[in-house]
Amino acid sequence: MNEILRDRLIRKLDALPDDKAYQVLDYVEFLESRYAERPAGAPPFQRVAETLEDTLRAGRVPVNIIRGTMDAVGKAGRLLEKVAAAGKAAVEQASKKPEEKGKVEEPPTGTIRDPSSS
Repeated sequence: MNEILRDRLIRKLDALPDDKAYQVLDYVEFLESRYAERPAGAPPFQRVAETLEDTLRAGRVPVNIIRGTMDAVGKAGRLLEKVAAAGKAAVEQASKKPEEKGKVEEPPTGTIRDPSSS
């Protein structure tokens, strides 16, 4: 999909109330199931969030409750992403070779002269 079409769709979706946006989502998922050459993949946490959202919608939970729940789930997802990134950075840092600044310098080999004996 080109950027102009994507931006246009996002603009149109942003103007819709949530209940109408869910109708658009239903239609897009219908089109995807019917015509998509490859399924749209999502990260694991995103799939969990989408399943929760679909379950709430199927249970006819009011849209404002779904919106609040999904806002909380989104914040939790962003927090988990930061924790995962911090963990990955810590593992990468721990696996690096020790830097020169942490090493103790060995004295050069050879004769050491005492300046007072000259």
